[in-house]
Amino acid sequence: MTGQEEILGSCPVDRGLMRVGDRWSILILRDIDRGLTRYEQLRTSLGIAPNILSRRLAALTGAGLIAKRRYSERPPRDEYLLTEAGSDFLPILAAIGEWGRKYNGAGALTRQIDVETGKPIRPMVIDANSGAPIGSRALRFEYPD
Repeated sequence: MTGQEEILGSCPVDRGLMRVGDRWSILILRDIDRGLTRYEQLRTSLGIAPNILSRRLAALTGAGLIAKRRYSERPPRDEYLLTEAGSDFLPILAAIGEWGRKYNGAGALTRQIDVETGKPIRPMVIDANSGAPIGSRALRFEYPD
C-alpha cells in the first residue's frame, strides 16, 4: 500500500462516501425518510431509470443503510426502510440541504419544518464535546500508526 492509499483507507470521509457517495443514493435516503418506501414511489419521485434504482437500492441495503421488507406476497413486493445507520445519516442530509440552500438557493425550495415550533429548521454541525460549530475552530488530523 502506498502512503496515499493508507491515508484514504484510514479516512472516515472516504469510507462514508463509499456507502452513500453518489447523488442517487443520497436522494433515495431522502425520499425514504419522506415516506416514499416503495420501488414505484421512489422511481416516480426521482425520475430515475429502473436499472439504476435497483442497483442503488441493493447497494444501500448491502451497506446497511436501508432494509428491505416484504409487504405483499402476491405479487411479491417489497418496501425499503431506514436502518439505524440510515437514520443516523439524516442530520447529514439536513446539513447538505442547508449548504445547498445557502449557496445554490435561487428559486423556490422545499423546507423542513419543526412540527413543535412550526418554524423551518436551521441545521448546523457542532462538536458534541465543546458545543462549538465545526469550522469555527482550528482542527488537526491524527493518523493511525
